[in-house]
Amino acid sequence: MRFLTALLAIWTGLAAASAAQAGSPTPDAIGIREAVTPVMESVVDFHTLVMSIISAIVILVMALLLYVMIRYNHRNNPTPSRNSHNTLIEIIWTAVPVLILVVIAIPSFRLLYLQDVVPEAELTIKATGYQWYWGYEYADMGIGEFYSNMIPDEEIDAAAGQYRLLSTDYPLVVPIDTNVRLNVTAADVIHSWAMPNFGVKIDAIPGRLNETWFRAEQPGVYFGQCSELCGLRHAYMPIEIHVVPQDVFDSWAATAAEDIDAGRTMIAEYQSGVRETRLASR
Repeated sequence: MRFLTALLAIWTGLAAASAAQAGSPTPDAIGIREAVTPVMESVVDFHTLVMSIISAIVILVMALLLYVMIRYNHRNNPTPSRNSHNTLIEIIWTAVPVLILVVIAIPSFRLLYLQDVVPEAELTIKATGYQWYWGYEYADMGIGEFYSNMIPDEEIDAAAGQYRLLSTDYPLVVPIDTNVRLNVTAADVIHSWAMPNFGVKIDAIPGRLNETWFRAEQPGVYFGQCSELCGLRHAYMPIEIHVVPQDVFDSWAATAAEDIDAGRTMIAEYQSGVRETRLASR
């Protein structure tokens, strides 16, 4: 009976994961979040490469240890060898690790370059960390700074796609397939703007403007959090990003430039329609 219950729980979890929209948290999930940007795809590829190398090394070392313990124990080898040096073996165990490090270094440098060099941006957003919320500004679109606070537990509306400790009252909105430059700073203490699905994590430091970028290639609602201990309510400083088609973004931007509350209502109505469409297609 317990076995059947476990199978049912696994099936239910898989069904929930397949039904959830991109970027939504999944109960009991393990592993890396779904990659939706070129940077995060490269991060996942690099992780897979390094894990493959590590796994091979662990298996090889474990096999050698077992072989030595069985082949050269006191019973099977009562008279031990007195050799202390072997030139060939010493060359191999020096050269092979160097080659492994070279194999790791080449994609590592490529990934660092991809993360650090910002391509020509089509949209620039400034994110400012405060204790304990984020402020966003679309200066080149006439949208002044607005503040994004976590929605309290008692106000969470699960039917509207909101999640405890993750959803915000005024989410960030960006268009799909667009190079977004993100300028990050802080007004009080050090914060860190992190979005796992995008492969982005950058410190927000008072008096300093850090820069990163992302290009979201899949629509959805994505969640992140402040990833630098910043005080009493550090755990209640989420990040919510809506990735939408260009025409939807243009409509939101025009509305938000006039009235940020009207922009919030518009994007909420759009996401409601997306959820209804997704439910109807099941």
